[in-house]
Amino acid sequence: MLTVLLQTRRPAARSGSVLCSARWASTAAKPRVLMLDPINLAKAELATLEKEATLIPLKSSDRASFLNDLKGDYDGITGIYRHFKGTGSINVTGRFDDELVAALPSTLRFITSNGAGYDQISVEPCSVRNIQVSNVPSVTDNPTADTATFLLLSVLRQFPAALSEAQAGSFHKNLPLSNDPNGKVLGILGMGGIGRAFAKRAKALGMTIQYHNRNRLPEDLEQGAKYVSRDELLSTSDVVSLNLPLNAQTKHTISAPEFKAMKKSAVLINTARGAVVDEPTLIDALESGEIAGAGLDVYENEPTIPRQLLEHPKAVCLPHIGTLSYETQREMEAFCIRNLRAGLSTGNLANVVPEQRSMWKT
Repeated sequence: MLTVLLQTRRPAARSGSVLCSARWASTAAKPRVLMLDPINLAKAELATLEKEATLIPLKSSDRASFLNDLKGDYDGITGIYRHFKGTGSINVTGRFDDELVAALPSTLRFITSNGAGYDQISVEPCSVRNIQVSNVPSVTDNPTADTATFLLLSVLRQFPAALSEAQAGSFHKNLPLSNDPNGKVLGILGMGGIGRAFAKRAKALGMTIQYHNRNRLPEDLEQGAKYVSRDELLSTSDVVSLNLPLNAQTKHTISAPEFKAMKKSAVLINTARGAVVDEPTLIDALESGEIAGAGLDVYENEPTIPRQLLEHPKAVCLPHIGTLSYETQREMEAFCIRNLRAGLSTGNLANVVPEQRSMWKT
């Protein structure tokens, strides 16, 4: 009889141990993620993340208080989410430079930055501290290429001037002849995903494509584009497009000598980062007639756009809207959340910036 009782009780004991384990798991602390900027569109993905992590909103008012809060309210965080935009948290935290990275909690393992560019984060000290950094590649390729195409057509065909004339009630009174893209040579500095997407669009307009990278692309990625030296690209292109990341090596990569090397009829398109161009020398080149025009979506000291560029008849200026479409912004947010969840569940982000790919295979 005793044997029978023991046998019937064993399943209940096992069930009890499972319930006890489940109760312990439910009360275990979830990883903490500091949300420096809000998630506005990817609400379903956000709801999933909220089940898996405790999300801490930014409460600091300036860099000094942020550095202090890293030792207090933000201590123990595993991940950070931030947005690249100039109107966001960067106005509180400042750049993630050596000083700030050194102050990050020892528990931090992941920083996901919502944007293709990640020049606001010093990657090297993050790597030293075993902190993985992610940007948002590929998602931004098409919308940024669309923006570059708009700028190219706007400058060559002078569409903004035509629009202004129509709005003023004028009709063919003050418009000089513009230029067609067909038959022109587009030179792309930085033939990554955005550069290749732009090349595809420009090719459809009848343009010949040449490019320069540190390393030549495989033939299948070139899609008929010609690989040339940097000097040859500058001196022979009718349109020069900047599609390279901003870092210590590329800052002011286009300055007075480069403008002198370009054709006087050439147009500069910049959808990369403003500081890739030495802005005062660009203004000088436009005013002196050293180049024929510029189409810009990025600026050296955003959100400030120099008056000399805004009011220049040869410049078309946009307020850094390359990725500001509903579909793109939603997918960028979702990408960051998926990346964070991968990091929290596996210990590694699904995507890290190029400088870290040899350290963490994703």
